Parts: sequence; structure tokens; C-alpha cells
Amino acid sequence: MELRHLRYFIAVAEELHFTRAATRLHIGQPPLSHAIQMLEADIGASLFERSKRWVRLTEAGKLFLQDARRILALSEQAAETARRAQRGEAGELRIGFTFSTPFTPLFAAVVNRYRQQFPHVTLTLHEMASSRQLDAITQRDLDLGFIRPPDGLPGETTAPEPLTYIHLRTDPLLLVLPVAHPLAAQKKVAMKELLNVPFVMYPQHAGTGIYPQIFRLCRDAGFVPHVAQEAGEASTIIGLVAAGCGVSVLPGSFDRIQMEGVCYRPIADTDATTSLLLAQRKNEQAPLIDAFVMLAAQEADAARRMASVPAKGKKKTF
Repeated sequence: MELRHLRYFIAVAEELHFTRAATRLHIGQPPLSHAIQMLEADIGASLFERSKRWVRLTEAGKLFLQDARRILALSEQAAETARRAQRGEAGELRIGFTFSTPFTPLFAAVVNRYRQQFPHVTLTLHEMASSRQLDAITQRDLDLGFIRPPDGLPGETTAPEPLTYIHLRTDPLLLVLPVAHPLAAQKKVAMKELLNVPFVMYPQHAGTGIYPQIFRLCRDAGFVPHVAQEAGEASTIIGLVAAGCGVSVLPGSFDRIQMEGVCYRPIADTDATTSLLLAQRKNEQAPLIDAFVMLAAQEADAARRMASVPAKGKKKTF
């Protein structure tokens, strides 16, 4: 059974006239009659009653007409779905993100705009540490990932070779302190001032980019941090800092978590920053992925331009 035979059948069923149906289909009447005969042979049932003066649907033909219309509608729907997928407008996109990413306005802006522009795409989001995202992208369990540089360097990464990265934004690192800590009285704190101060950190095996970066910052300041407590969630780390278990260093986006007994202070060291990157497989041509990457890059550029406006365009008032 061919789809074109179903189209021929529907035309004859609606016109109840082979000549008019042939004209509508832009084919000759003999090929149309032959196609209907082939269709009836395939089905094993007569679909039309014919005479020299009229054409009528049989009972089998009436029931078959309903299903034929549904089959053609489904075939058109399937074709349109395939066309949307080819244009990057349908399918599933699997995206990873770090624990700090949802606290950045950029993430919400990108996801919201993508959902508005591509409503037929199923966007599946997975929270996981940077190094685990990179593994998942390499293994094709994820398509894209919002990551922090896994080696802790603000603008570089030693991640797997098959991946490539787009820099989205740079965030300052903040020192998380109990409000009663002596350093809380300072506007800025240098890393060297944290010598012999206990730290609350993510576990080393958690795969976060912030863990090696804290060690690098401390090493550059001349000491190795004393890890007094480990926790797997940023909110837990902040809560442990509030409980007096130590201090911590986190991406600046976490300052939106306001907790009693905790304060945030900028770090004076110039390299105390972290980048937010969008990771993807290198040289992969996929419309779904390309559309999201382009949109994320556009939003990142727009955010950078907006951030530069106050410094350049703010008018003086007297």
C-alpha cells in the first residue's frame, strides 16, 4: 500500500467521480483507475461501487476513508516533525549545568529565550559537576554543558580533546565568612590572610572546578589550605560557614543565597575569578545544538554590553 494510492482513493471518495478526481490530482483517468484497483487488491476489499453513471463508496470504503485520512495526516505530521528537526526546531536537547549556574541571570535568560523560540524542542536539564559533564558530553549522554573550568584556571581548561568551549561570562570568587570572623570587618580579603584558617569545601572527588582553584590560589599565596569540613552542596557549605566550621570560597553568583550569620567579601587577588563556559563536542554538526549555542553566545554578548553601559554612559549629576 502506497501513500499516493491513499491520496488517489481520498480524491475519488470525495469527488465520487473518476474524471474529476483525475483532474484534481493532475493525472490521467486510466492510471487513477489502475491505482484504485491495485489498492483494492492490496486490501482485499472493494472500496467503490461503479456504474456508467455513478460511483459510490462501499461500506468497506466508508470505513477505510476515515483511516486513510488519519494515515495521511500522521504522515504529514511525521514529515513536518522531521523538517523541524532538520531546522533545529524539534527533538530533545540534553544540557548539563553546574551547581552555581542557575544563580547567574544569563542561564535563566538563555533557557527562557530558547523555550520561547523553540517550543517543540524537549529541553532536558541535568545538574552535575563540571568534570562529570565533560565525561557525559564525550560519551554522548549530554549534548551541551554549562561548566566551570575543571582545572580551576579562570579562562583555560585541560578537558578532553574531543570537546570545544565558548566563554560566556567571568564571575568573581567571593570569600564566605561567618559574620563574627575578624576578616569580616574588611572590605576585601587577600588569600594570604587565610593562612591557618579552616576551610569548608566541596570534596575533591565531586569534580567541581572550584576545588582545584582554591588550592591554586592558596598555593600562590604561600600555603596549603586546611580543609576542616567537606560538603557536596553549596547551600550546605554556606550553612557550615554560618555554624563556624570555617570559611569558604565560591563563585560570586552564590551571594544570592542570603543566610543569617554569613557574609561575603571580595577577594583582593586579581586572579580570583572563574569562568562560565559552554562545552560541546568538537566539529559536531547538529542543528539543535547549533541553535542553542548561537542563542547562548548572543545572550552572553548582550549581557557584556549591558554591563559596560553604566561605566561609559552614566551621566554626571551636580
